[in-house]
Amino acid sequence: MTGLAEEVIADPVGLVVRLIGNVEKHLPAERVRDIVLTVVRARAGRRSLAQALHDDPSLLQTGQPPAPYCVAKLLMALNEAGAQNVALPRCGECGRACGYVGSSKGGHWGCSRCFDKPAICAGCHEERRVVSRDRHGEPRCANCPDTDGDPLQELTELVTSLDPALNDDVVLAALGRATVRPAGQRRLAWAVVARPELLTGAGYEAPTPAALRFVDELVKAGATKVVRPACPRCHEVKALSKLLDGKRVCRACFAHHAAVPCFGCGAVREPATRDAEGRPLCPNCMIRQPENLEECVGCGRRKPVANRLPDGPRCQNCRPRITAECGICGRTALCDMSRATGQPWCDRCQQRWVACSNCGTVAQARSGTWQAPLCAKCTNPDPDFWGRCPVCTVTWQLSTRPCQRCVLDQRVRDLLGDATGAIRAELAPFHEALTSSERPDVAFAWVSRSRARDLLERIGRDERPVTHEVLDELPPGKVLAHLRSVLVATGALPPRDERLIALEKWITATVQARTDLAERRVLHGYAVWHHLRRFRRRLGEEHATRLQDLNVRCHVTAANNFLDWLTGEGLTLGTCTQTDLERWMTDSTVSYRDETGHFVRWSVQHRHAHGLTYGTIRWTGPLGTIDSEKRWADARRLLNDDTLPTPDRVAGLLLILYAQKIATISQLTVDDVHFDGETVSITFGTSPVVLPAPLAGLVRELVATRRGKAKIGTPEDVPWLFPGGHPGRPLTDSQIGIRLHKIGIRPKQDRSTALFTLATELPAAILARMLGVHIKVAVQWQQASAGDWASYAADVSRRTSST
Repeated sequence: MTGLAEEVIADPVGLVVRLIGNVEKHLPAERVRDIVLTVVRARAGRRSLAQALHDDPSLLQTGQPPAPYCVAKLLMALNEAGAQNVALPRCGECGRACGYVGSSKGGHWGCSRCFDKPAICAGCHEERRVVSRDRHGEPRCANCPDTDGDPLQELTELVTSLDPALNDDVVLAALGRATVRPAGQRRLAWAVVARPELLTGAGYEAPTPAALRFVDELVKAGATKVVRPACPRCHEVKALSKLLDGKRVCRACFAHHAAVPCFGCGAVREPATRDAEGRPLCPNCMIRQPENLEECVGCGRRKPVANRLPDGPRCQNCRPRITAECGICGRTALCDMSRATGQPWCDRCQQRWVACSNCGTVAQARSGTWQAPLCAKCTNPDPDFWGRCPVCTVTWQLSTRPCQRCVLDQRVRDLLGDATGAIRAELAPFHEALTSSERPDVAFAWVSRSRARDLLERIGRDERPVTHEVLDELPPGKVLAHLRSVLVATGALPPRDERLIALEKWITATVQARTDLAERRVLHGYAVWHHLRRFRRRLGEEHATRLQDLNVRCHVTAANNFLDWLTGEGLTLGTCTQTDLERWMTDSTVSYRDETGHFVRWSVQHRHAHGLTYGTIRWTGPLGTIDSEKRWADARRLLNDDTLPTPDRVAGLLLILYAQKIATISQLTVDDVHFDGETVSITFGTSPVVLPAPLAGLVRELVATRRGKAKIGTPEDVPWLFPGGHPGRPLTDSQIGIRLHKIGIRPKQDRSTALFTLATELPAAILARMLGVHIKVAVQWQQASAGDWASYAADVSRRTSST
């Protein structure tokens, strides 16, 4: 139980219901409680769910992994029940909101399109995405469905012949109730057709639980020949919910099989949980554990804590709760009586941190309305009415306990400090960033997470100075990446190109994986001395972007795959002929063709291969549709639609009007924007571009209100025009692309339309200087759009003469 929050241990279901109630207004609390109890039945699962939502309540609105899969199951169930403010779970790979996601290791989940691995199709014998499986369990692609008979018809014929009292409609209806998805229905039908005895008592050998549900539905529909299976161990007819030694057994038999001596009382029972050392505890000992019990100030008995008030913890029987209209948000919910106002206030308002509408201080809301909240000082300015935090004596509160900021400070000192709580000088900026964050509750939740806590403890115990190399020795992951970004943003660490470092490690691992020394030498020369060396020179002092990193990885992967193919054919680069290369080119299963062609040409140039040619395809213009009408319609919408976020509107307009790549947009800084009275200009290349009035106003607003999502370690002088979720870093180009897609902008196609249009109006030299594109790129776009210097000069001449 170590690492779990006290409220999670005391009442996990109540915590989950409360957190959902803070977000979802369209489902009653009782309905939400029923859903939680149905989705997660085990005590450990409920605590895992409660801990995940306690650590990150935003999961209910983002649906973004990593998180326990029970969170995804809860989101799916809530949306199916009619929730409107709770998000659908999002695929961890593509970020798409899905009505159903599958689980994966490490707290990830995703859609079938991303999680399904390609396999050799049993129909066309090509490696493709698996869409279905045939009756033999072999994979099938979208072009090769299993047409060997109709499994549903075969199933209905089998069941109706077994039990004439049933007809086709009854059988199909039972099948639909047993499993909803068509793929599951086909698998169930094939299993039953292959083994009809599953319907007559051998159901405990069913390959899927849906077969047992199908048997139950047939019996409920009036079947007399279909028999519910008995447990193969106790021989009693009951629900067979567990799988043991390849057979489905009842819950009791599985519990007998899993029973071990309880560490607490010695009773031989199935463990309900395990203690910090992993020792089993039975349900009775788990309930009696000290972590679960505290003395209630109402009745004086040690019971699970239901609520914590200023005078101490209270059990469920002594908790003063009423159903009333909250005096702040106006919701009708379970409320406590506020000692500051004497009015009811709900749990959501009790935990809400806001910028006070009167003084602007970021603090906990204590009165006012949902739209205009007030802090404690503005609720009652009488200093004698409020108490003070006993540690800092600054925070105004009614409680006698330390305020959240002081509790956070003590927690950080326990993790990073020495025996006296002193923080090393090099970590002082990091400590200051944590304890001075606007939302100490968010910072406290972060440092309380097990992974963050473990990392901070290891840094605090390590007597070496904190460097990037020291952090590289710690377990990698998102928590470490966020910790590193906070340390960089606070000045405890110098900036480092993490994407480039990861690329170097990946290239090293890829090269070392080759067993042939000659091939390893060739791949090392191509990856390191050609790509990586040029990449570093091109970057200079800048950091790598996602697309640049992806480009190098694709080329190295293509070279590695081609060397694998040569090895499989018994060839080397030196012995490969043009005939062999063309045989590879005709293989429809190969990938990275253009990148492989680059590797072949490089190999010939450096004399690793001889006599090989691989042609290139010259770019002749955009392949997508050039829709100028849509471009201007999107521009008008972004300029006039006030419901869209300002950062999304500005990013979309820079792409649509000035043909900027999203990678360039993400790297824009405030210094790139220039204000001269009423004139606003922005620099993409070497010459600033004056922005028209509507866009200039949006850019002014963005510069004044820009704010990233990072709550910890965000410096006040963030230079980025689009701050991101990591402290001191801009919004990534992938995130900008996702946000633009959500508002109907297609970055690649819309940028092509903008470049095509601008190339018809401006010469290549001016296009390159204003938009920051390479002169060769500008010339190619001008040739593709049939624009030239002469038409531009003539147009300028006409404009001059007309004035």
